[in-house]
Amino acid sequence: MRCVYGWGLTMAVTHGGDIYAIARHHGWDWRHVADFSANINPLGPSPLVRPAVGAGIDRIVHYPEREPERLRRLLATTWNIEPQQILLGNGATELIFFLSRMFQSSRPALALPVFSEFHRAFPGASEVALEDSAIWPRNGFLVLTRPANPTGQTLSLDVLESYLASSSAEVIVDESFIEYSGASSPASSAALLIEHFPRLIVLRSLTKFYALPGLRLGAIIASADRIETWNDYREPWQVNVLAEEAALAALSDTGHARRSFDFVLREREWLIEQLRSISGAAPIPTDANFIFVRLAHPVAPLADHFLREKILIRDCTHWPGLSGSAVRIAVRTREENELLLDAWRKFRSASE
Repeated sequence: MRCVYGWGLTMAVTHGGDIYAIARHHGWDWRHVADFSANINPLGPSPLVRPAVGAGIDRIVHYPEREPERLRRLLATTWNIEPQQILLGNGATELIFFLSRMFQSSRPALALPVFSEFHRAFPGASEVALEDSAIWPRNGFLVLTRPANPTGQTLSLDVLESYLASSSAEVIVDESFIEYSGASSPASSAALLIEHFPRLIVLRSLTKFYALPGLRLGAIIASADRIETWNDYREPWQVNVLAEEAALAALSDTGHARRSFDFVLREREWLIEQLRSISGAAPIPTDANFIFVRLAHPVAPLADHFLREKILIRDCTHWPGLSGSAVRIAVRTREENELLLDAWRKFRSASE
């Protein structure tokens, strides 16, 4: 997948814009760039994270645990599953490529749209529509996301359960943004379906909701038997000691998690309403911390305009499974969102 950011280069892109590379190319301070192309908690990490990372510095003189047991136990409690059902990794993307190795003898189907790294990890995959479960394969294995990226739509668990009951396919469900949706509680998570359908594998990210993307943390949830087998194929030390300390602190701060969920819920509804008032922009409802906006005009002039304003957005025009001009923008703080809206209105005024 290729994307033009409007800074003179066409580059292969797998997710949000590379803020450091773009800032370096233009000679900007990256702190002065508003990044709406990466979907990270707008409130940032829990205030408990920084002191936890600082306190963990003494541990960097030793190797981390091969399997970070403290983090596995806390995640098991948080997700209402057993620690033996969790395999931790260096971010969800690293785990996607690990899964591609585990399933290299099978040809998958991707239920579009999906996170773009799945296209890189499974280059020979067939493609089906996420919205049409009737055409999903009855065997082999299927990859889908909930909420979907980049549209933010959440597949019903009833549809997923019905598919699992009526097929023999193995299913990978990417739930990297599930904490932002109405399906955020453990009782409604796809992870609990594994008890009845051990063919189900759930991918979770610990960096999006907890605002730790620079530390790289992700998890696979699967049957205990499968996790035990897969551990034999894993390289050791996938989770460094500072990432583990940060995650433990973030997970323990349930108050920050609640505030983050409530903030994104309010701010995304406000931002959607504001976007609807802009000529040529048609945002769709979303369960994630990003908004998919269909455009009545090409994306490139808008993206170039935003770049001049030091604002990054995601061009979704050529996203597999989607058609027409569209962008994806993250839900940020009110100040940042107003900056985006002001720049967007300025663009439309100059265009009309």
